[in-house]
Amino acid sequence: MAKVKVTQIRSIISRPKDQKATIVALGLGKINKSVEVENTPQIAGMISKVSHLVKVEEA
Repeated sequence: MAKVKVTQIRSIISRPKDQKATIVALGLGKINKSVEVENTPQIAGMISKVSHLVKVEEA
């Protein structure tokens, strides 16, 4: 699988609990924090759920 770099670009303040939990599950939590993850169907679903809070790049 290909790796993707996910960077949080917006705050999770005043977001629903499921979006906050998704950000934490991705390994994020602070603005401008980045993680590299495998692009599995599960991760792709998580990214699409919080796509308005993160930036995704190919790694």
